[in-house]
Formats: sequence, structure tokens, C-alpha cells
Amino acid sequence: MALPESLQNRLRLPSVAAPMFLASGPQLVIETCKAGVIGSFPALNQRSSEGFEAWLNEINGALSDYEKETGKTPAPFAVNLIVHKTNPRLQQDLELVVKHKVPIVITSLGAVSAVIDAVHSYGGLVFHDVINVRHAKKAAEAGVDGLIAVTAGAGGHAGTINPFALIGEIRQFWDKALLLSGSISRGSDIAAALAMGADLAYMGTRFINTREALVQDNYKQMILDSSASDIFYTPNISGVHANFLRPSIVAAGLVPEQLEPKTETNVAEELSVDADHQQGDKTQGAWKDIWSAGQGVGNIHNIPTVAELVDSLEAQYQQAIAQFR
Repeated sequence: MALPESLQNRLRLPSVAAPMFLASGPQLVIETCKAGVIGSFPALNQRSSEGFEAWLNEINGALSDYEKETGKTPAPFAVNLIVHKTNPRLQQDLELVVKHKVPIVITSLGAVSAVIDAVHSYGGLVFHDVINVRHAKKAAEAGVDGLIAVTAGAGGHAGTINPFALIGEIRQFWDKALLLSGSISRGSDIAAALAMGADLAYMGTRFINTREALVQDNYKQMILDSSASDIFYTPNISGVHANFLRPSIVAAGLVPEQLEPKTETNVAEELSVDADHQQGDKTQGAWKDIWSAGQGVGNIHNIPTVAELVDSLEAQYQQAIAQFR
């Protein structure tokens, strides 16, 4: 495995619960890390940098208390930063990341050396999500510690390349940490990701359907009721190609194939608006009622606690590995 030394022997499962807009909050992160999986959240899930810092304090405090009380070392957590010109909070949030020495930073929509250097200044790691080899090479040149291959079928902002193809091409020039995202819902999927050449599985939609996720119950129910054919891929909601639950688009009174194009320059602004709405504002964000999910929804059939989910994933993972011994 090509995992950084700071992650070795700290994970119960080689997995990351991906940062999900509107869904990931302190409780989900804390319980995921306690269960031995890397938990994460987007900084923009909080409406302000002050709120973001409050979440950092809450997570650090809870994980520190857990270690003192149990003697067990929790998995590290990660923060997702949108590195894009339309994100007015980037610099302030980055300063807070450095102040609190966030173990892992996941960067999206841009691999910027200044951001990477800031995280490296205190010994943190930077993982960057990519949807093709061109983006992967640019991120590698910028100095990231890990690449997240976001392949066909992943929830949220996703690519269209088959995971076998993308992992194989990236491994031709990349020998550091490699994460795989795309329809990973079961423990056997985690085992398959490692067999394919990844070091960590990057799981999003599966963690939406946990009791600790922030989303409303009908979002979780729609995931239970959906299959891969219910996922609609479009750039016309957030400005970047992404996968969404088709029934949520229809329920919002829209026809998926007739969505008006949206420019990419609105991405961070849209996410900030959605974070505002989550906190109780009356602002109507573009993602308020249009929900993201990956093609793995058809393999999700319950809404467990994070602890219960990780228990089942580990059992499935070990079973899958045993089949090939």
C-alpha cells in the first residue's frame, strides 16, 4: 500500500466517508472516526468561517475525549476546501485549517500549490479529487499527497471514465496514495477497489443513509427507493457535471432533460447558499430540493448508525478477501 505513514495502522477499514454537501456534519465525522474510518466534511457546510471553526473545535474535542476515555486512537478526519475563484472564504478557512492542524485536507475544483504548502507547513496531508488523467497529472505536479479518482457513477461531482481504466492510467505515473470513488456501497466493493490498485475506498452515498447524516428523512428514503437507473448526470444544476437523484429533480417541478444550463463560475456561490439554507435561512439554494447520489443506491437498503454500518462493511470486506485466499 502507498498510504502516508501518518495513516498506517490507524484505520479499521481502508476507507474514507467522503465530504458531502448538506449531509456531512460533526456528528457524522466524529462517529465515523471513532469507528475507524476517515470522516470528512466540506467547510462550506457551515454558513461562515466562525461556524466552521466551531465545528473544528467540536470534532477535535470529541475525538480527544474519546481517545482519553477508551485508550483507542480514532481515525483522522478531513476537511474539504473548494479551491475555486468563486469561493470568497477560501483564505479565511485555510487559515483556520492551519490553526487547528486539520490532519487531511481534500481539495476540489483546483490544485493550488499555495494551499498545499500551507497544509504541509504543519505536517498535514492534501488529497485532491480528479476525474481524468490530465487533472491527475496537474495535481501531482502541484505536490499533493494523494489523488482521489472520481469515476463513473460517483455521487456529486463525478467523471465518466470507467474505474479500471482511470486507476490503471494513474498508476502508470503515480506511486503515492490513490483513492477510488464511484458506486462503492459494500465491503466487497472496498476489497475490489484495493484489488484494482487503490489504497483507500472513497464512499459518499452509503454514508448519507446513516442516522448521523444531516439530511432530511425523505432524502434517505429516496435513496432506499432508487436504483442506478434513477441517477441523472448533468452540469445544469451546479455548473459542474454531477450525479443527482432523478426523482428529486422531478419532484422539484423540473424536467431533467430540459434543465437550463448553469455556468461553472457559480459553483462555490451555490454551495454557500445551500449551506445558508441548511442553517435555517429562507434563501432557496439550487441544491435545496435536488439531491445528489451515486449509482450505488441500488445496493443500499437500510439506515443504520455509523457504528453499525462500519461493522457490516468490515464483515463484508473480510468475507470478500477470504474468498480469494
